[in-house]
Amino acid sequence: MNRYRLLILFLCIINLNSFAKDGYKLWLQYDFIENESLRKEYQSHIKRLIPFGDSETINIGLNELERGLSGMLGEVYLSKVNKSNINDYVLVLGSKASLSHDISSLLEKEFNTINEEGFIIKSITLKGKKQIVISGKTDVGVLYGVFNFLRLIQTNKSIKNLSIVDAPKLKVRVLNHWDNLDRTVERGYSGASIWDWHRLPDYIDQRYIDYARANASIGINGTVLNNVNANALILTPQYLEKVKALANIFRPYGIKVYLTARFSAPIEIGGLKTADPLDAGVINWWKDKTAEIYKSIPDFGGFLVKANSEGQPGPQNYDRNHVDGANMMAEAVAPFGGIVMWRAFVYSEHDANDRAKQAYTEFVPYDGQFKDNVLIQVKNGAIDFQPREPFHPMFGAMPKTPLMMEFQITQEYLGCSTHSVFLPTMYKEVLDADTYRKGKASTVAKVIDGTLDNKKLTGMAGVSNIGADRNWTGNVFLQANWYGFGRLAWNPYLTSENIADEWIKSTFSNANDFVQPVKEFMLASLEATVNYMTPLGLHHIMATGHHYGPGPWVSNLSRPEWNPVYYHKADAQGIGFDRSTSGSNAVEQYAPEVAKMFNDLNTCPEEFLLWFHHVAWDYKLKNGKTLWDGMALKYQEGVNQVEAMLKTWNAMKPYVDFQRYNEVKMLLNIQYKEAKWWRDACLLYFQQYSKKTLPKGVEAPTKTLNYFESLKFPFAPGN
Repeated sequence: MNRYRLLILFLCIINLNSFAKDGYKLWLQYDFIENESLRKEYQSHIKRLIPFGDSETINIGLNELERGLSGMLGEVYLSKVNKSNINDYVLVLGSKASLSHDISSLLEKEFNTINEEGFIIKSITLKGKKQIVISGKTDVGVLYGVFNFLRLIQTNKSIKNLSIVDAPKLKVRVLNHWDNLDRTVERGYSGASIWDWHRLPDYIDQRYIDYARANASIGINGTVLNNVNANALILTPQYLEKVKALANIFRPYGIKVYLTARFSAPIEIGGLKTADPLDAGVINWWKDKTAEIYKSIPDFGGFLVKANSEGQPGPQNYDRNHVDGANMMAEAVAPFGGIVMWRAFVYSEHDANDRAKQAYTEFVPYDGQFKDNVLIQVKNGAIDFQPREPFHPMFGAMPKTPLMMEFQITQEYLGCSTHSVFLPTMYKEVLDADTYRKGKASTVAKVIDGTLDNKKLTGMAGVSNIGADRNWTGNVFLQANWYGFGRLAWNPYLTSENIADEWIKSTFSNANDFVQPVKEFMLASLEATVNYMTPLGLHHIMATGHHYGPGPWVSNLSRPEWNPVYYHKADAQGIGFDRSTSGSNAVEQYAPEVAKMFNDLNTCPEEFLLWFHHVAWDYKLKNGKTLWDGMALKYQEGVNQVEAMLKTWNAMKPYVDFQRYNEVKMLLNIQYKEAKWWRDACLLYFQQYSKKTLPKGVEAPTKTLNYFESLKFPFAPGN
């Protein structure tokens, strides 16, 4: 009997392990559909798979269909059957050029409406036989269609009478990896870099392939492999051979590789005495280096450059400007179809009046002077990836220059990977913001997709949150931010609600009792984080260096704009940074309609109140409460919201596998504890200036301000 019990226990353990999920499969779970009637409905529409074409990309699409359909529907699908005898209910995939003439002619109207990466998913009847066709002008377009078709089934959508025609609205959709050659990741919170440079090019980790699959599934078509704070060694033959190996893996998935180029590389690895962009020797060095790269990687995407920011070298070292530097590199890649993404994140201790103004000041005067293959990469806000920022004024001020958006997916200022924050809601706030550059409805989305000013070169970049952790992002919920970035880079007009819905159903469950409450807490998570960190327009009050936890008291750093006191300016009179016409006049960088709104205390949105104004502690908010009471209640509201998120997740246990359920629960517990840390530390610090008691409803701190100020985190990840 004991042996029998041990055998049963062993079989139970085996069974549990077989159903364990660790997050590695991301949103490509392809879980078996338990609903029998729904499963049979899908099965009735797909009897077999027929590929037209035999390229590596088409075969990847075919394999993905076989993997996804067999997992969700529990059937093995026969492929590569005789195409001359197509039966009812087959799923056909192939590009326009490879499809049979009979099929492609039926889709001529749809082909005329898509670009080279677009796809078509359409139900047709040909010679009395019913089929579903997945196609596009290119094989990569077909692959995008495959993933979108599988998403329909993952999210339990109907596949009857399909007529889907879709194409990306942005041309360049890239992840920026802030990964170093030693495998550390700057602002990375999910383990080491996934690029194992030491073992490349000969050792190809399966993770590289799965990374490509995941990106292709959401339409990302480029990856910048190395940190914006670049090491010039990436451009040496030793490393270019490794880059080539990755490019070969990514190519059939429609993904180009890009490299961050260190501006001083001609000196550091080229033996030159200068990196002056107008020096003939430097110009020729970059042209030769670029030709060397393209000889090895014909579809190399181009360069990303961080210049003259935070100590990085750039053209200003030689009394040149950003146009000189960007155009010199753009001329080097232009013959090969490459582009240059030139970052606009610049600030200097020599211009300490208002850090928020400097990028505009340095770039806007050069509008229209950059080469056609230069994208100016602009952060969503003018400071630095804060929990909430008004849109960057450059988006409304450079009509002659292609601007690409730079969002941060990794949560440098948002609790790292510990806090569960759904960032597409932030991205949408910015994309939907109105610049008023051509009057009302001149949204940021219309600027970056080129429709406002008829731009052909368009793009969006996301600072990656991907690492070597088994679940990729350190926190399963933060996979949604990678997913959401890709979906918005494809179409910046999608809603955060729809993105959350897709991700939840593809990653966890289609059960309505799970989807609805989890979606509600995801959509509320950004506001919760803003409330317990930086309510009412406060910003950059995080601890310095690692940016982990509160540090509004920090005032001893060598550069003024590195200190949180520079941003909140709390004193006996009030709190906030005056960027109105009576202050730094940063409002002047916006269109008159926007400037007027931000400049007036009565019309400035309260979520940006302390961003644009230094406000008295007794100032009455729209709800009738004083600024002090309102700010304190916002901090408390943030804590309460995280507590509600935790309660919601606790109730979801029946719907989630043990491992992912438990990991998220532990992280939410940490987030709840740290939300209270933020509330208590900030209110105790600001209370020194307001001299006011906490309003009713705000919990009293249990620690002293001295305690919070004494906390140190010398080994915080991502520092």
